[in-house]
Amino acid sequence: RDRAASRVADSREVDYLRDEVAARVADRLLDIKRRYHTVVELGAGCGHLAKAVDDDMMDKLVMCEMSPHALNRDLDATYDVAVSRQVMNEEMPRFDDESLDAVVSSLSMHWINDLPGMLIQVRKALVPDGVFIGAMLGGDSLFELRSSLQLADVERDGGIAARVSPLTDTRDVGSLLNRAGLTLSTVDLDSIVVNYPSMLHLISDINAMGEGNAVVQRLPYIKRDTLLAASAIYKVIYMIGWKPDPSQPKPLPRGSGEASLGDMFDTKSQKL
Repeated sequence: RDRAASRVADSREVDYLRDEVAARVADRLLDIKRRYHTVVELGAGCGHLAKAVDDDMMDKLVMCEMSPHALNRDLDATYDVAVSRQVMNEEMPRFDDESLDAVVSSLSMHWINDLPGMLIQVRKALVPDGVFIGAMLGGDSLFELRSSLQLADVERDGGIAARVSPLTDTRDVGSLLNRAGLTLSTVDLDSIVVNYPSMLHLISDINAMGEGNAVVQRLPYIKRDTLLAASAIYKVIYMIGWKPDPSQPKPLPRGSGEASLGDMFDTKSQKL
């Protein structure tokens, strides 16, 4: 991230994906009919969410990012809300218990190794009935790139190399939220289609974003033959979870219903 953000001009040219996802995260925060005093963003990058929020939503946004170069890339930028910056490893957020009203994360969680541990720390930091909203790359993101490279590897080298970092499956996200102790969880999947002239342009943008392959045992290069043989859809997983609170709605006990679905739909029912 530091290396990518230090190339300021190239880095700003590829803000399009993070800016778009940050705007969609801000829309989800706006759907909650509350105005927050302070919102903490984990993995803030270069301030993409700060561009999408305004003072009708919050008084202050605390941008937490592990890369000082990314965090301070646009230090002179002005936003509609007051912002503060903290260099922090989003994998191990450190906040006082029950001190935050809302925590958000936009396109950063796919880099975290211990997602349950990170979410547990977020839940501890939230006040009762506080909300966490996250967005991460997952599912079959970059399916075309991965498939092309795998086919090219098989054709040229007779095997498959780890070319793309592993991503979380959509079906696992709800379990992660529940495991962390967050309730009323909501998970949805969004597809963002970006057209590139060629695979080389796509790889160039991925590197400029600081989103290159981080697998430890990856090959340090891609052969020219493999690139020529191979030629994007980004799958973004959005999640919302709330810290438990007695004021939240809860399901009624099993068997407490007083109306029959058969009567409602005017159908005959029989006992099994």
